[in-house]
Amino acid sequence: MKRNIRNAFSTSPASRLPWNLRAAGAIATLLSILLLVAGCAHTDATVSKPAELSRAVSTPKRANFEGQPRSRDAQNVADWVMDSGDNHGMPFIIIDKTDAKVFVFDSGGYLLGEAPCLIGLEKGDVCQPGIGKKKLWQITPKMRVTPAGRSVAELGPDLKGNIVLWVDYHGGVAMHWVVTNNPRERRLQRIASPDPLEHRISYGCINIPDIFFDNVVEPAFSGTKGIAYVLPEVKSNKQVFKAYYRVDRQTRTSDRPRQSPPGT
Repeated sequence: MKRNIRNAFSTSPASRLPWNLRAAGAIATLLSILLLVAGCAHTDATVSKPAELSRAVSTPKRANFEGQPRSRDAQNVADWVMDSGDNHGMPFIIIDKTDAKVFVFDSGGYLLGEAPCLIGLEKGDVCQPGIGKKKLWQITPKMRVTPAGRSVAELGPDLKGNIVLWVDYHGGVAMHWVVTNNPRERRLQRIASPDPLEHRISYGCINIPDIFFDNVVEPAFSGTKGIAYVLPEVKSNKQVFKAYYRVDRQTRTSDRPRQSPPGT
């Protein structure tokens, strides 16, 4: 009976091999299993790396306002500039007409400084064609608009030889010190007012404090061109900046899981 039970559990050819050969076979089998497991782990790690890189690449770039107060539109446009690379590696400046504020960024999207500004007397986004060639006395109050849009900005002299930042050279729109020729306009008092409506007084140019121009704007654009973005107040950002998109909306859309096509 004992012999029959032993034979019932020892019917394979391997069971009849010497014990040392059976042990070697078991060790070989164990090594094969370990190599197979290690190979699977290596395959998983290799496959996961492109996915990690893809997630890193898809992370949108943002502008850094260094915690300074700004409007939603100013944040959105600055983020779009950085995410799209619309500034082409140059410093850029954002003029928010609604809040009467100027933000200057370096090429990497870090805020160099911000300041209040004076803008055109009349609300609007388009100036009259040829207004840059008119004399001041020929410009009516309705024409005194700071046009919205994107343009290449560059330091250069005005007609009096003063260095200004030309925002729209052909349109005669520049950024410069606060003009104080007419005391009745109270421009120094206006630029210090917390009410943005008080900042509407210029013929279309953008007036900023002299210390801000000397210490922030001029160094940022010295020896290089840059991009100026004058935010609209009547039109939408998309109407003025044709390539514009909301970075946060773009991110949410790209993060949504793709649906399988019908029939799969």
